[in-house]
Amino acid sequence: MGYDFDFSVVWDAWPILLDGTLKALYYTAVSSILALVLGVLVMLMRRSNVSPVRITARVFIEVIRNTPFLVQLFFIFFGLPSIGLKFSVSFAAIAALTVNTAAYIAEVLRGGVDGLPYGQIEAGKALGLNRRQIFFDIILKPSVRAVYPGLSAQFVLLMLTSSVVASISAPELTYSAQIIESQSFRSFEVYFVVTGIYLALSICISSFLRLFGRFYFSYPTK
Repeated sequence: MGYDFDFSVVWDAWPILLDGTLKALYYTAVSSILALVLGVLVMLMRRSNVSPVRITARVFIEVIRNTPFLVQLFFIFFGLPSIGLKFSVSFAAIAALTVNTAAYIAEVLRGGVDGLPYGQIEAGKALGLNRRQIFFDIILKPSVRAVYPGLSAQFVLLMLTSSVVASISAPELTYSAQIIESQSFRSFEVYFVVTGIYLALSICISSFLRLFGRFYFSYPTK
């Protein structure tokens, strides 16, 4: 029995898909910024000379990296309200994406910092640089440059992972697809188009990050 393709149902619902795409990009942008800040903080804690601080960071990283993102999302959205901490759908989605990505960013950055020559830091001190200058110019920027490809991959992965927040009815692209599919019963057409949108977003974000790396870090774009 043949199947009659009908992509008109998807075209007619383009405002819903556009809204979902913009919301997915919003979640990605906000979570990326917050995850980068939190990731740097956790990386510093992981390298701290104070044992409780270092252990806390290590436990955080291990817990996040060794549990499913979906479970983390459900814990924030369904679990925390049980003890009086109730969040909106968007807040829970961004919080889960931020916490999850921050753990991976912290480890990526730690690898970059560990790869720096110790003499580089000593040279900064010898030049009379203050602690802020040493951290940002001697430690952080070279470390980010060294691990930039891996860091970029984390941001692309974050965008793709944002599709999971549809499970708590966060109004992003996958959730929009579910709405259209439930109304039209055209699963193939809907998810075929949505797959193409995610692919296009991944390529665009990767290309943007490569260009950013080229101009900011003089990183090759091949």
